[in-house]
Amino acid sequence: MRGAPPAPPAKRTLVQRICLGLLRLFGWRVLAAPLPGPKGIIIVYPHTSNWDFPLGLLYRFGTGLRANWMGKDTIFRWPVRGLFLRMGGVPVNRRAASGFIGAALKQYETSDWMWLALAPEGTRKHTDHLKSGFYQIALGADIPCALAFINYADKTIGFETFVRFSGNVEQDIEMLRGFYADKVGKFPPNASEILFRGKVAGRTDPGPTDQVPTDQVPRD
Repeated sequence: MRGAPPAPPAKRTLVQRICLGLLRLFGWRVLAAPLPGPKGIIIVYPHTSNWDFPLGLLYRFGTGLRANWMGKDTIFRWPVRGLFLRMGGVPVNRRAASGFIGAALKQYETSDWMWLALAPEGTRKHTDHLKSGFYQIALGADIPCALAFINYADKTIGFETFVRFSGNVEQDIEMLRGFYADKVGKFPPNASEILFRGKVAGRTDPGPTDQVPTDQVPRD
């Protein structure tokens, strides 16, 4: 499913105009759909190059995307704490018994707005599997996921497709493989396999993979 086209902004800020101008200058086409609710996950795949980071920043600030990221609580200290929080940072105590997934679920419970951007590969090097944290968080918090990408093949960046995972692991993996089949990273051999390693818990009563309805997409 695709989100409804974003409404043209009344007036872009200077920062937005600069960032979008730079992306256009480098030949990138920007895809941006309104987020279908206050909470979700932004899955970014494939992640194969250091260039993904500056391109992602240009996209974030160019579109005004209110995305979050999680970091160790120890880095959220003066003098950078305020800056990190304004940039969407969420401090996490990874020493807690609940671990990263438990900490993320707690943040979703207590936050009014949270769209966490995650690269499920966890590395720019090739691996034979994805980290399953994004999947477990999406199911545990019962939230939609935006399928984002930086496609170097046709130089498109962003997202316009949202899904809810069914809890049927094999079905959900096949859906991800199908969607990302034509999305190419800067260094294609570095792209990791879309596969979970070991046993990943789904739902005991999985239903079909749902696409998020677009008739009630909120506008900021």
